[in-house]
Amino acid sequence: MLNATVSGQVATDGNLNLTILDSQRLLEMSHRPIKIGIISVLGIMITLGNMAVISVIASSVAGWSKNSRYFLLSLTGADAAFGLVVMPLNLCVSLVKDYSDGPDPFCHVVAFFNSTIYATCMYTLATISLERYVAVFNPLKYSAMMTRRRTLLLIAFAWVFPPVLLLPISLPDGIIKVHFSTASLVCNPSYSSNVIYSLTLTAFIFFPCSTVMTYANLRLWFAAKKQRLKLQKHNMGGRNRPDVASRVLIPVMTVYYTCWTPCMVTILYNAISGNRVPEWMEFVAVWLPTANGFLNCIFYFWINRSFRRKFRLVVQRLCLALCPAISRRLGCSAPITVHVVAGVWDNNNSIQERTSSVSSTCTLLTLVAETHM
Repeated sequence: MLNATVSGQVATDGNLNLTILDSQRLLEMSHRPIKIGIISVLGIMITLGNMAVISVIASSVAGWSKNSRYFLLSLTGADAAFGLVVMPLNLCVSLVKDYSDGPDPFCHVVAFFNSTIYATCMYTLATISLERYVAVFNPLKYSAMMTRRRTLLLIAFAWVFPPVLLLPISLPDGIIKVHFSTASLVCNPSYSSNVIYSLTLTAFIFFPCSTVMTYANLRLWFAAKKQRLKLQKHNMGGRNRPDVASRVLIPVMTVYYTCWTPCMVTILYNAISGNRVPEWMEFVAVWLPTANGFLNCIFYFWINRSFRRKFRLVVQRLCLALCPAISRRLGCSAPITVHVVAGVWDNNNSIQERTSSVSSTCTLLTLVAETHM
């Protein structure tokens, strides 16, 4: 009699849990159109922004060395993959998947691509910080330390190591399970199904990349700040230098941690506790890193004067090639003298900035490099 009572209570609790899960899933599915709209808009912004960046840095930009262009092209490629790979794949799954089904091989593949692109983006950001650090603090040894071969090896590592590390996610019968989350509309690994592997991923991806970026950018910030205070004290040039360190490095690091920390905290919470965070918290945490793919366009490219100048020339030439009559009528034509002046300006600017690095923050690097010359 007692066993029957206990069994009945267990069955009642089980049915109650199923009812709660079903109602939660229905609520999450009712929010699906809003989430798809947010993801689509974000994907368009990321794709268009990075396409514009690629159109500019595919050719030379004043003040940027070939090594810098390689690193920045790698970053742009990783960011563009958010809009061209991650978002279409997950939207496809969210539209065609039967939610009553369990994990399937396609969902494992999608989760593998998601994780790989996320990891590649973090590694690429770390390599850019490393290159910038070497350029500023070892300007005379930069060519010897950052050879073309080493540059390409660093880029190759950022793209090859993550797929190797994350390969088990792509295997349906692998060491970690994958499920489709109706909360975030993403094929997500079930991190609690293999806690050791999940913690290993954060130990090999997020923490080392964050350490490299934080250390390199803090050293750059302190050095630039020290040099700026020294110039203000002596009032060199009769004017104050702009606070490039605060304008560039602080936003870069703030955006990085704002975009990536919630995602990592969610992963650790799910791995250790086995529980999920609330619906919209999970959605924001999962998709916030993709916003970094658009914000990188601003902080690594658009704030740079040489980049903006080159972008205007590219757009101008494109307009002249496609619609020459309309472009001239709108005043978009550029006389030969303008191109000549622009070329001279670019050459002079390149000479002034070449000793500093040659990354997108060339003004900052020039300020810091003067301290070590």
